[in-house]
Amino acid sequence: MANKLIVAPAPHVQTAQSTACIMRDVVIALLPALVVSTIVFGLDVLRVTAISVAACVVFEFLIQKFFVQGPLTISNWSAVVTGVLLAFNLPASIPWWIVVIGAFVAIAVAKMTFGGLGKNPFNPALVGRVFLLIAYPVQMTTWPLPVNGAFDALSGATPLAAVKHGAAGLDVLGVQDLLLGNMPGSLGEVAALALLVGFAYLLWRRVITWHIPVTILATIAVFAFIVALCSDGSAALLWQLPLFHVLAGGAILGSVFMATDYSTSPMTVRGGVIFAIGIGVITMLIRLWGAYPEGMSFAILMMNACVPLINKYVKPKRFGVK
Repeated sequence: MANKLIVAPAPHVQTAQSTACIMRDVVIALLPALVVSTIVFGLDVLRVTAISVAACVVFEFLIQKFFVQGPLTISNWSAVVTGVLLAFNLPASIPWWIVVIGAFVAIAVAKMTFGGLGKNPFNPALVGRVFLLIAYPVQMTTWPLPVNGAFDALSGATPLAAVKHGAAGLDVLGVQDLLLGNMPGSLGEVAALALLVGFAYLLWRRVITWHIPVTILATIAVFAFIVALCSDGSAALLWQLPLFHVLAGGAILGSVFMATDYSTSPMTVRGGVIFAIGIGVITMLIRLWGAYPEGMSFAILMMNACVPLINKYVKPKRFGVK
């Protein structure tokens, strides 16, 4: 009689979750923001997203087919997620060929060079976005106005850029507009409320935990509150500035959908909190005193580089060790 006993090392835990299932949940969580962005900017949103997703999938397929010998992994939806997140970091008016270049950098350089999903130290979509921002700064900072023609006070600048350069004050930027996305910006910057709906969905599905996103947003809010407290502004500034910096720009998109990437974030809760505080502080330092009005992408990539160090020194106690 054949021996059917299978011996394997611990842990002996089984779950219904798979990589494909998790990635599909991320895509579903991004759909509300995609819908709102399409309403705000028109069908160009779908054009940019479709090109980005298709290019990411094709590049991953070709690299695995001809350069990396092994099973194809495009069916796990990770390339689709990278494509959607890359698109969410781009303006709706960007030329198609720049989107393709960004997809190539994200997949070929930031992901497949290190061996594929789970081995990449940096978030691929953010690497693609930062490369495009440096290589094509004009196209990457040309923001189309909403199709309904609202928010003319910004004159095509994002809220962060308008406030940073003095083109608009916090009193012009209503909370309702920040929540509903009635303003210029990238595809994923304009729908704070829709992104929060996606956040709630990911928590419900237990794809992510609340620690990293909430800590990043809380750090940004506390940092902005301290800056407002130290300034000569009115009492209203004490709540206006923190709320503005939490809702504007890529704070919610980055903290919920990019900083929580399994491959590029710490393995422990305590490490994740340290990681998140670093992202929040660096983001605010760049926003307030850096050359760019937005610092979330740079902050996440910088803290991605610190993850091995965090994992090394922030470890849970081994069982039986006092």
